[in-house]
Amino acid sequence: MKVKPANKVGEVTLELNRKDDTLMAAATQSAVKSPFMIKQIVVPIDFSECSKKALPYALALAREHRADLTLLYVVEPAYGAGEYGGIDYAQIEACMKEGGEKELARMAAEQVRSQVKAVTQVCVGNPARAIVQTARDLPADLIVIATHGRTGLKHVLLGSVAEHVVQRAPCPVLVVRENEHEILPS
Repeated sequence: MKVKPANKVGEVTLELNRKDDTLMAAATQSAVKSPFMIKQIVVPIDFSECSKKALPYALALAREHRADLTLLYVVEPAYGAGEYGGIDYAQIEACMKEGGEKELARMAAEQVRSQVKAVTQVCVGNPARAIVQTARDLPADLIVIATHGRTGLKHVLLGSVAEHVVQRAPCPVLVVRENEHEILPS
């Protein structure tokens, strides 16, 4: 291999010969491969601003590992009776499912586009249990979930879906906090 100055300042020209083929082959090899085998990522979204923060993280990981995304929305079942008679909870759930499907499809079209393979899934149930079950059924290699980071009385009263998922998930869980510094470029 010979190195010669080029016409432009700061550039050089490389002249290669047959002996340099192994050097060129090594140079064109991709960088160090990740030891992680991530093929399927679940991203639970409840359409809050906080939950939407998880998608860019999941998308970046999916692109890097050529993984598939499953965007998941869980409709909590409606129970009870209204003050003024029966309420058609089946209709409410159906409307919420339909709205969730449309919103997930819109998010996938706008944010994921064709960068990676993404599917949307809507189900009815307890959110934490449904997320864990979906991760088992796929099977998922990673769950990327956002958390509000509630503490104290709010945490006791409202619980934490993310905490339940972390404790029971069949795979690693990346928790994206609502009020932390970003590690993704803007």
